[in-house]
Amino acid sequence: MCGIFGGIASRGKFDASSFGRFVRLTELVHYRGPDDSGHLAIDMESGPVRPGERFDIFLGHRRLAILDLSPAGHQPMPDNNGRWIVFNGEIFNYVELRQELQLMGHRFETGSDTEVILHIYDQYGEDGFEKLNGMWAFALVDIPRRRVVLSRDRFSIKPLYLTSIGENIFFASEIKQLLPLAPSLEINAEVMCTFLAQGLLDHSGETFFRGITQVPPKTNVVVDLAHGEIRHKPYWDYTGTPNCRPDEALECFRELLIDSVRIRLRSDVRIGLLLSGGLDSSTLAVIAQPLAKQDFETFSVISEEQRYTEDNFITALTSARSMSNRKLVLKPFHIFETLEEAIYHHDEPFGQFSVIAHYKLLQLVKQQSDVVVLLSGQGGDETLLGYLKFFIFYLRDLVRQRKYASAAQQLLSSILQRTCARQLTLGEARRYVPFLNRYRKVIRRQPVFVPLSSFRTVSERQKLDIDKYSVPALAHYEDRTSMANSLELRYPYLDHRIVDFAVNLPTESKIQNGWTKYILRQSFPELPARIRWRRDKQGFTTPEAHWLKHEFRATIADMFKKSRLGELGILDDR
Repeated sequence: MCGIFGGIASRGKFDASSFGRFVRLTELVHYRGPDDSGHLAIDMESGPVRPGERFDIFLGHRRLAILDLSPAGHQPMPDNNGRWIVFNGEIFNYVELRQELQLMGHRFETGSDTEVILHIYDQYGEDGFEKLNGMWAFALVDIPRRRVVLSRDRFSIKPLYLTSIGENIFFASEIKQLLPLAPSLEINAEVMCTFLAQGLLDHSGETFFRGITQVPPKTNVVVDLAHGEIRHKPYWDYTGTPNCRPDEALECFRELLIDSVRIRLRSDVRIGLLLSGGLDSSTLAVIAQPLAKQDFETFSVISEEQRYTEDNFITALTSARSMSNRKLVLKPFHIFETLEEAIYHHDEPFGQFSVIAHYKLLQLVKQQSDVVVLLSGQGGDETLLGYLKFFIFYLRDLVRQRKYASAAQQLLSSILQRTCARQLTLGEARRYVPFLNRYRKVIRRQPVFVPLSSFRTVSERQKLDIDKYSVPALAHYEDRTSMANSLELRYPYLDHRIVDFAVNLPTESKIQNGWTKYILRQSFPELPARIRWRRDKQGFTTPEAHWLKHEFRATIADMFKKSRLGELGILDDR
């Protein structure tokens, strides 16, 4: 996991003085890679040049060493054919890809996954990136073909921002690296309004800053300097077909998830796990513990407020499995002592205190352990329909298909089992059932609003959560909180094989008798029953409503009075 920065002069060249400036912009995110740094200027005719000469391409890199800790993993990394790469992320199937390429005659000089990407490109071109299983954002310079390929993973896990200044193109891991290049700073009002109205972030390629965009997920952007073209080339999509027979679904899913965890345990540094006490992270803990090569440590954040704490579920698992666990007891003062720091690292707003709670937990990991890589259960709700809204969507689909008996049976079972119906309030229904939503006319003015009736299937709405509405924002928050603490998070539920498998599963395999994530509950009987068949869903939450009304009320009011929000015309003084 790392931080990158780069510049591409599409016409003319960068002057020699630009090199030092670009180095400084790379170093702005030193916390993303505290182990090493590298900076390279390239002339597309002659190759790498020394500082003090004009150049066409700049590549900057900050390294967090995870695989091959030796200097051989230094970046920018070359191959033997005039190509260079800066890479942020991890390719988890690099071992299998390396073996495949060796059988084709490729020879490797390092043990890193970065080198595997260069050889994949050499063998298959950018179309070969569909073979990668991982999370990534990288820039690959192909000097012989006078082109730069920018690539981003399938689910927006790793960030890659873009901006154009005149004839020059710049890319970076974080927005703060690009802001000093902009001749003027302008807030993107549309993005801001959508965030304030609906809480959405990273649902499109736009950011809070006009002129700064993102490379789309599952896309290669080819900057062809030879022909003066920029091409966007998607490299992956959902297959649209089931991956195995219905009677084999449980076994297939179990094997996929175990393998996803197995390859995400590949590391030359110590690995742990973020444990919430919920079904998703608890399942990962049960899978990972016997596969881990060293003592497996878990980390949790709990609340002083009894109704928000998951301590009893965390203890149930760690005691049953003899797991080590460190806990952060979240207190109100943690929020404000970290607020400014968290805002700096995020570059854009976040809407919940849970982001800061997550930041504080990762601080604890950094300060009190030697763990560098952490597994996370993020993505489980989106891939396996864990949110309450999906139960509502499922009932709606059954009614639309005139399967009234099935809809009634699902709702009745949920009531009797005290599962989804236990959480279903009128307020929740209003969010997802249009005729109950008194605010629908206001919300429909927002460009991202899509009427519920436009979805033919639950899986269509599920894909939107994965591609636009949920996963990108969660990945954004977790990338910033982890990288600010020089830690790497890995997401087994966002393995593209699992996502595609889950999306193509019949809905009744994911929701049954009011139980969400049904296939996950069925697939891992070794989980403690009180976690496996938990009726409530707490999530990674904080008592923010209580804090805002009491402990934080005066402080928040004072912050608003002193802010510049009034100048932007978005703050109601009342």
